[in-house]
Amino acid sequence: MLQLAKPLAVIDIECTGMNLSTDRIIEIAIVKIMPDGKRMVKRKLLNPEMPIPPSQTEIHGITDEMVKDAPTFRQAANEIRQFIDNADLAGYNSNRFDVPMLVEEFLRISLELDFRNRKLIDVQKIFHTMEQRTLSAAYKFYCNATLENAHSAEADANATWEVLQSQVQRYPQLGITVDSILKCIGEETNMVDFARRMVMENGREVFNFGKHKGRVVTDVLKAEPQYYDWMMKGEFPLHTKQKLTEVFNRMMLKKG
Repeated sequence: MLQLAKPLAVIDIECTGMNLSTDRIIEIAIVKIMPDGKRMVKRKLLNPEMPIPPSQTEIHGITDEMVKDAPTFRQAANEIRQFIDNADLAGYNSNRFDVPMLVEEFLRISLELDFRNRKLIDVQKIFHTMEQRTLSAAYKFYCNATLENAHSAEADANATWEVLQSQVQRYPQLGITVDSILKCIGEETNMVDFARRMVMENGREVFNFGKHKGRVVTDVLKAEPQYYDWMMKGEFPLHTKQKLTEVFNRMMLKKG
C-alpha cells in the first residue's frame, strides 16, 4: 500500500485542445487521498469562454451547451487552489499536460501555485517505464478491469489512482513513498518551465528548443537582448515567460 506523508491530489482535466497558450480547461476532477486513506473528490465543469471544437467534444463528450452556465476558471480558482493546498500532485501524463495547463490557468488570473514543497508524480511515466501502454490498457493490465467512461475526468482520475496503487504492489522496487517512486523512474528534475523550453544544466538555465538549443539562457540574452522581447511577445506559455523573466531580471541585477 502506498504510504503518504501528505495528501496526494490526483488530477485529470479536459480542455478545448492541447495548446498550453491558447486552450482552456472545461472540466477538472481531483481525487484527493489523505495519509489515513480517506478519499475526497471534487469535480467541476468550467466555462472556457471560447467555443469547444467539435473534434474535442468527440473525445470527452462535453459541449458548449453543457458549460454555458458553468463558472469560469477565475470564479472557481480559489476553491480549486484550496482543495489541493499542501498536497502533492499526481495524474496520467500530468507533468506534461494537466499540471502545466493548470499552472497556465492560474497565471492568467494572476494567481500562482506554490511548487516549492510539492512533489509531482506522473503515473504514465511509471507505466511507460515498466510496461509501455495507455491509461485504458494500464487499467486493464493492473486492475484487471475495463475502464468505463474513459475521458470522463472523474473516471480517469479515479482509474489513475487505482493504477498507481496496483503499480506500488506489483513493483517492489518502486518503494512505497512518493520520493522512492520518483527516484526509481528517474523523473525529470532539471526542467525550468513546465513546457520544457528551458532546462537546468550544471546549475544554469539552458534553452531546450530552437536555434539556441543547448545554449545558456543568459549568454543568449546578453548577446541578443531582442530574443527576450521576441519570446515575451510570442505564443509561449505564461509559465515559460515567467521563468524567462526571472532569469532576465536576475541577469540585470548582476549587471547593476
